[in-house]
Order: sequence, then C-alpha cells, then structure tokens
Amino acid sequence: MILNHLMGLYTHPKEEWHTIEQNHEAVKSSLSHVLLIALIPAICTYFASTSIGWDLGVSDPLFLTKTSALMMSISMYFGLIVGVFALAYLAFWMAKTFDATPSFTQALELAAYTATPLFMVGLAALYPSLWFMMVVGLAGLSYSVYLLYTGVPIIMNIPEEKGFIYASSVVTAGLVLLVALMASSIILWSLGLGPIYQ
Repeated sequence: MILNHLMGLYTHPKEEWHTIEQNHEAVKSSLSHVLLIALIPAICTYFASTSIGWDLGVSDPLFLTKTSALMMSISMYFGLIVGVFALAYLAFWMAKTFDATPSFTQALELAAYTATPLFMVGLAALYPSLWFMMVVGLAGLSYSVYLLYTGVPIIMNIPEEKGFIYASSVVTAGLVLLVALMASSIILWSLGLGPIYQ
C-alpha cells in the first residue's frame, strides 16, 4: 500500500520510523508515495484558485483563470517532487560527514515521509484564507521538522547525539532549498509566467 505509513507517522511516529527502517521499501514505493501525496496541494490550490477565491484580508477574494491556475498547479506539483528528491540527495550526501552509509533509498524514505505533513497542509487550501494557511502551514512545518529529528537516527542509523546535528544540517539545507524554489518562482513570474487573475 502506498500510504500504509501515513497514519502511523501521525499517531506513533517513532514506532512507525522503526517499521519503515525494518521494511526498507524499494525506491518505487517511496516515489509512489511522493507522487500521490504531492497531488493534494496541487489539486486543492487549483480548486481554491478557480472556484473559491483567495481571501487576502484586504479586498474581495482573488480568482485565477483556469489556464493560469492549471499551469501554476502543475508547476507546484513538479516543484514539490523535485524538492523531495533534492532533499533526499542532500541527506544522502551529508550522511558521509556523520560516518553513516545509508542507501539513497533510505535518504528518499526520510525525505518523502518527512515532507508528508507539509504536503497535507495543502488540504487547508480548501479554506483559502491567508491567515489560516499561515497557521496550518506553520503547524505542518513544525511537525515535518519533528519527524525529521525523530527519523534521522532510526532511518540513517546514526547515534542520537550525532543525529541531532545531522538533522539540524538537513533542516538548514531544506530551508536553503525552499528559498531557492521561492526565488525561482519569483524569477519565472518576472518573465511573464505569473498568475493571471479573472
């Protein structure tokens, strides 16, 4: 099952990380998880942008044209997938510094399941209010960081004292990656690929 670890990560994360570590899945399984979960924010933001309208708190709700919303949703979908793979590569690459020798599959599992709460935040787009998205997004980010800190020692087979430093390094790299993705979006918008409002 593609989503067989989803509930466990929310109800008993440490035990679920041990289950993931014991049953190392193929890259195909982690990839399927990412491809499916990344659909949530893409579909929800498309629906919110075309049918509900975004409430920024200063004017009437903003709507995007269907073509613009579709292009932005597709871009978001692929951006999220690339982000997970980039985070997995960074985690895999940095592991050598901490005397760990994980496979890329382990690094991908760590990145895929750590990113899950952030992707689930996409459901909040069905109530497209800026303040609500900020609150839910902060909660999703916090839980993703918690999953990373609890999962690193287990999945990457690193002692807890090194695991904390390693996880902090991955969080820092992830934040740099997020800023790079945001900067790329701004550059694309400035080239005329930004949103088109109704």
